Amino acid sequence: MNTKHLIAAAVAGLFVNGVAHAADAAKAQALIKGSDCAACHASETKLVGPSYKDIAKKYKGDGAAIGKLVEKVKKGGSGVWGAIPMTPHPNMKDEDVKVIVEWIVNGH
Repeated sequence: MNTKHLIAAAVAGLFVNGVAHAADAAKAQALIKGSDCAACHASETKLVGPSYKDIAKKYKGDGAAIGKLVEKVKKGGSGVWGAIPMTPHPNMKDEDVKVIVEWIVNGH
């Protein structure tokens, strides 16, 4: 394979990855709009709970973060961000929670 083919393949890979990321972001945002997440969380500012930006910053580089946070959303909890508890969301589908959490942790 020559250099031109390698560059074209790399560019195509970046394009496909960018399209996939945009689709994941749109799905995550739609799931958030259909849930009660926005009642306590915002992208850049703290409301009742931490901002998505602060969550991403706290869990950056933590390979176990996605699993921990999916469980936290499903079961609820308190103590990590203060005394106000996060209500449990047991009726949300695991795969939907994972899409939201991945979007947040990966820098929304």
